[in-house]
Amino acid sequence: MPNFSKLTQLRGFQLYLLKGSLHRSYSSSPANAQFREIISEQIKSIKEAGTYKSERVITSSQSTQITVEGSNKNILNFCANNYLGLANNPEVIKYSNEILSKYGAGLSSVRFICGTQDIHKNLEKKIAQFHGREDTILYASCFDANAGLFEAILTPEDAVFSDELNHASIIDGIRLCKAQKSRYKHRDLNDLENQLKSSTARLKLIVTDGVFSMDGNIAPLKEIVALAKKYNALTFIDECHATGFLGKTGRGTEEYCEVMGSVDIINSTLGKALGGAAGGYTTGPKELITFLRQKSRPYLFSNTLPPAVVATGTKVLDMLLKSSELTEKVQTNTKHFRDAMTKAGFTIAGENHPICPVMLGDARLASIFADEMLKRGIYVIGFSYPVVPKGKARIRVQISAAHTKDDIDHAIAAFTEVGKSLKVIQ
Repeated sequence: MPNFSKLTQLRGFQLYLLKGSLHRSYSSSPANAQFREIISEQIKSIKEAGTYKSERVITSSQSTQITVEGSNKNILNFCANNYLGLANNPEVIKYSNEILSKYGAGLSSVRFICGTQDIHKNLEKKIAQFHGREDTILYASCFDANAGLFEAILTPEDAVFSDELNHASIIDGIRLCKAQKSRYKHRDLNDLENQLKSSTARLKLIVTDGVFSMDGNIAPLKEIVALAKKYNALTFIDECHATGFLGKTGRGTEEYCEVMGSVDIINSTLGKALGGAAGGYTTGPKELITFLRQKSRPYLFSNTLPPAVVATGTKVLDMLLKSSELTEKVQTNTKHFRDAMTKAGFTIAGENHPICPVMLGDARLASIFADEMLKRGIYVIGFSYPVVPKGKARIRVQISAAHTKDDIDHAIAAFTEVGKSLKVIQ
């Protein structure tokens, strides 16, 4: 009889040697060395251009006051998409923990195999109710929702008309489809109409962000809907920077532009105002949602949302369906910040939106400005090319319902002090 204990030890040692050999072979191969050199040169170029993006490490929960690695001091956070301040809300966390305990960490499956729980169906119904639509399909992110829509529904017989400043996920999603592709100038209704007028496509789909995240400006949705009606086109909006807080009751760009129920397809996220965890969705006609469950690749081939994430979105929607208090608060805070910063002499881009870009122009100035703000306990980030056009560098401030008036006044005072020291304002 063989000694299984010694045999197991021997095989384990052989496997250890094999792994070590494979690691050495991989790390020292000529192809790998060449690859590393090519990537390193590209990283060097990014750094030399002043557009290298460093990641500050947060050592606390996401909130209006955070701590970052290397400092034990509380820092006021003005650059998160936490518009309603619910990312660490005690009620949301409590409910998420309850659902985690009951339903587990995850489903280990896609939806149609064994990845659908009653909580997923319940959340989809709540989202449809919130938007006033017939049905909803959940995705791991809104990036996936955008990646999974256009390829599924558009053919070479169809045409898509996309705003030139639409989000990268929309651009990538449209690239995947075989439809005739057209870009119209940013929020330019004349350009859009000319393109619609000349199209003979079977289906025409107008695609726009509801709110454009770099500038905080809003699509002219009422006019887009009118053009869609005139030229028998469908409309699509990405509402990631609108759902839950734009419009009187937080129903988004439709409500803000007074065209509720007029848009055919809405994609949005659970990862910003609706709890800040993760997840995205498409909401619209029942036939569309049923079709996407059969054909949308990110849905069919990705794990379903974890129960704790589903719980976060569900709880936040319950709160918003009962009250618009948080929506009103973020709007009040936004007006206060924009008015005071404009009075101080800054140029603030955008339109009555919690995204408040403080325009600076120079990329290096934006980076220095952000560093100086951090020294004063304010966490903001400078944005420059290629994230925004050359010469359009800015500090993108994002206001939350959880910010107090004192928080906002502190930020304004810091901006004013740094702005004067760097000769941005007088």
